[in-house]
Amino acid sequence: MPKQFDLLIFDWDGTLMDSAGVIVDSIQRACKDIGLAAPSARASRQIIGLGLIQALQTLLPDLPADDYPRLVERYRHHYLGRDADLPLFAGVASGIRDLHGSGFQLAVATGKSRIGLERALAASGLGPWFAATRCADQTHSKPHPAMVLELIAELDADPARTLVIGDTSHDLLMAANAGVASLGVTYGAHEAGDLHPHAPLALMDSFVEVYAWLAANA
Repeated sequence: MPKQFDLLIFDWDGTLMDSAGVIVDSIQRACKDIGLAAPSARASRQIIGLGLIQALQTLLPDLPADDYPRLVERYRHHYLGRDADLPLFAGVASGIRDLHGSGFQLAVATGKSRIGLERALAASGLGPWFAATRCADQTHSKPHPAMVLELIAELDADPARTLVIGDTSHDLLMAANAGVASLGVTYGAHEAGDLHPHAPLALMDSFVEVYAWLAANA
């Protein structure tokens, strides 16, 4: 099959790195630290992928504005103590390397901060394979299309030959808003039922399946 895509834009948390569970736990612990009831795991998972402040405001819209900085500090306290030990999903390390070797341009669009992504890229060893990255504290947060559009412009890519791969509805909406195709993964933060309405080309249940799909179809 002729190659369809040149640029592959990956989400990070829940797509390449198995971090959704730790993110949820850190949100719940942070809420308890400032005297709030812990939100449910499902509610916490729904806001993964957004920039941190936007995520917490979406999750806890009635919280007084002065309390968000305290909540952010407690979240970072709990998350940063464990983020260096978070594993990549099975097949990611070799798959990303092989996709790069096959001639794809690879990029990351993430709700993480720039500092957080740099830590993750260094700890995982994946940094050398990505041509460009965008983070939520650099531009508009998902599902705004800015991350995708800026990556396309920076890498001089064709939107018609660009594919976004992500585990949340925010990723797929970002792709749709940017006018590019998407591939959804069900092993991260959001369930298949959350992803299907946003018309991904396919839904994958593991990164091994993602790699096989890309090898066969991309």
